Amino acid sequence: MSFRIGIGYDLHRLAANRRLVLGSVQIPHERGLSGHSDADVVLHALCDAMLGAAALGDIGELFPDTDPAFKDADSRQFVREAQRRLASTGLVVANVDLIIHAQEPRLGPWKAAIQQSLADLLDLPATSVGVKATTNEGLDAVGRADAIACWAAVLVTPQA
Repeated sequence: MSFRIGIGYDLHRLAANRRLVLGSVQIPHERGLSGHSDADVVLHALCDAMLGAAALGDIGELFPDTDPAFKDADSRQFVREAQRRLASTGLVVANVDLIIHAQEPRLGPWKAAIQQSLADLLDLPATSVGVKATTNEGLDAVGRADAIACWAAVLVTPQA
């Protein structure tokens, strides 16, 4: 088996009375992301990219939002399960690249913490995790500050 690439995407609405968690980092903001779990769009996009790289389905199949077991769940468990499934096929994550789309809050001050959090979660050097943040220039739900979205690309390789 050779190198494989997966992509993932997620978007959640911003809502009052929710914590804002991105890449397992809690970010101070008056609103957080609405969802069945902790709604961490970064980890959800990452999970889908990991699963997609090995043709192992998607996050909705493994962790449906109709299952009460995942209510308010920490999305790190989803990534760990995706990692376990990758390992069962002889694959490991080699590199991750993310683009987080948020009009607010501004994420520049949080990118390094998100990068390190993901590196720790995936047991990778921080230099193997790229984290970029952008706005949507006032366009669409993200641009109106009604939502936050994330794209993730993952390279997986055979285990050494």
